[in-house]
Amino acid sequence: MEMKILVFAETFDGLFKKSTYESVHYGASIAEAHGGSVLAVVIGKATPLVEDLGKYGASEVVHINPNETMNFDSSAYASLLDQIADEQGAQAVIISGTTNGRALSGALAWGWDAGLLSNAVTLPSQMNPTQVKTKCFSSKGFAHAQSSEERVIISFIPQSIGIQEHAVEASVTDVDMPVNSALQVVSADRVSGKVPLPEAECVVSAGRGLKGPENWGMIEELAQVLGASTACSKPVSDMGWRPHSEHVGQTGIAINPEIYFAIGISGAIQHLAGVSASKNIIVINKDPEAPFFKSADFGMVGDAFEIVPELTRAIAEIKNQG
Repeated sequence: MEMKILVFAETFDGLFKKSTYESVHYGASIAEAHGGSVLAVVIGKATPLVEDLGKYGASEVVHINPNETMNFDSSAYASLLDQIADEQGAQAVIISGTTNGRALSGALAWGWDAGLLSNAVTLPSQMNPTQVKTKCFSSKGFAHAQSSEERVIISFIPQSIGIQEHAVEASVTDVDMPVNSALQVVSADRVSGKVPLPEAECVVSAGRGLKGPENWGMIEELAQVLGASTACSKPVSDMGWRPHSEHVGQTGIAINPEIYFAIGISGAIQHLAGVSASKNIIVINKDPEAPFFKSADFGMVGDAFEIVPELTRAIAEIKNQG
């Protein structure tokens, strides 16, 4: 019997998230290795066309049109996915470990009566029983987690797998389904015009070493020439220098970029827990004994107020030269 792999195709404001394409690629890779097909489930408005998910390996797409415009509700979404997974005879569900994805995977595991393997960083080494390498202890260690349940949910860390095309022609089924949500959003504050931190490939972050919010202009200028997102340490957001949406660390947002700049950040263990998965860590700090240097791939000892503007100018000149 062919394995059916269901993938939750997450959207935000009607747009597919970058991690959605990674999710479909993840499911397609499992299908190729173990024999099976990928069914992607889209809830609500989606742009570009849902057929585009076929580029990454979804041979089927179920597009659910809810009875009304709704905000993300993990319980309501889990109920919809539970129903479709049962109807389609799915054996596995793939969900990206975004903020919404983590909430959804737990709710679905309970309702669908399935095993849940979270924080995956690789493809499964085997299926039935399912075994996959995961991060644990606040990203300080790895575990080879296994589920012997017949049905399994795998939630992976965004940007740990990558995106590749598995071009197939996707058949799309539009379904009108009522959504029973008890959630009502009274108000919401959103950051616009920036790549969400969990999806950013380059992040420029700073800490108390910048001495005050008035000095953040040079951080934003460096981020601009790099095409990066900006972030900060917990003390900085606690003091109101930067919004909490930029706080990365154990109690903030966990990130996994290709390049992470840590400027004027000492490198407390709580901060490292949320950024240690970065592929390349570049530390700029005037204290040569700063703990962050022990985790850095590259380090510069010196005054950030001298180094960062010069670095920004040098990168801008290189870009202008083509």
